[in-house]
Amino acid sequence: MIGRRTFVTALAMLPLAQTLARAADDATTPGIDRLDPALDRILAPDARVDIIARGYRWAEGPAWVSQGNYLLFNDPPSNILYRWTRAQGVTPFLSPSGLQTSVPEGIREPGLNGIAITASGMLVGADSGTRAIVQIDLRTRQRRILADRYEGKRFNSPNDLCVAPSGAIYFTDPPYGLAQADDSPLRELDFCGLYRLDPDGSVTLLDRSHRRPNGVGLSPDGTTLYLALSDEKRPVLLAYPLDAKGQTGTPRLFLDMHAELATGDPGLPDGMDVGPHGHVFATGPDGVHVCAPDGQRLGIIRTGKAIANCCIGEMGRTLFLTSSDMLAMVPLRTS
Repeated sequence: MIGRRTFVTALAMLPLAQTLARAADDATTPGIDRLDPALDRILAPDARVDIIARGYRWAEGPAWVSQGNYLLFNDPPSNILYRWTRAQGVTPFLSPSGLQTSVPEGIREPGLNGIAITASGMLVGADSGTRAIVQIDLRTRQRRILADRYEGKRFNSPNDLCVAPSGAIYFTDPPYGLAQADDSPLRELDFCGLYRLDPDGSVTLLDRSHRRPNGVGLSPDGTTLYLALSDEKRPVLLAYPLDAKGQTGTPRLFLDMHAELATGDPGLPDGMDVGPHGHVFATGPDGVHVCAPDGQRLGIIRTGKAIANCCIGEMGRTLFLTSSDMLAMVPLRTS
């Protein structure tokens, strides 16, 4: 089985998204597996998965822009940021989205990856191509680099992020955007880190112990940081306690996906979103795993292909899914 960022040697030089899309061709059809009656409070019994756009190399990083009532999502290999509205569908919003120059040898994904919208309406993004955390003014399209180094050494390829109420940005830095991954000659850091970027520009390394840190999310009260490991040897979601200063404590296991991965279901733990009542929507083998705040798995939303990321939008009424070469949506019940 080829997961989120796993590829065979024979295909190592192909764009990663192409490898994954081919691996997902024989996957199952869209649907929802209901594992607990409590899921009915989140998804109506007759809820269905709708595919609303297709044709991307690898769809990623959705974020809902409430100030404009639209969705933004990425295609990192194509270096394009797209905009979706119910009235107009999908249109290009920013191209290039990430790396602003020609793509040098050794860069696999030049575009933005995970993105988020700040309280002031700015877009912040994990820019795999530029190998930086960037901020983009959605009105002027002006961009600036917030951080691109730790202790003077360039990041690998920032992958996902989330924004705390304090304005701090938590982000991960695996080597997915580099063509040779761990063996890339472009690497300056010999580890894959989980970081916090504070509003004053300081970067704090929180954890360097994981092989494949990926998606991140925050609990509504800001006391828990979730981290997905896209590691075929350890496909889990961890929960870190956060203190008042945003420092992490010892993580606990929140969700174990070994069993789903063992069945050959498409995907690995990847991006996520956290609902206003603490429910975690975590991508992983076979789809989006919907979990109660205590980690109890309530159901799985399937598109039939690997799902890279998801976000809640439209005033809590919709869950958007970026899945392999397509964009999908599922209606949610609001409280």
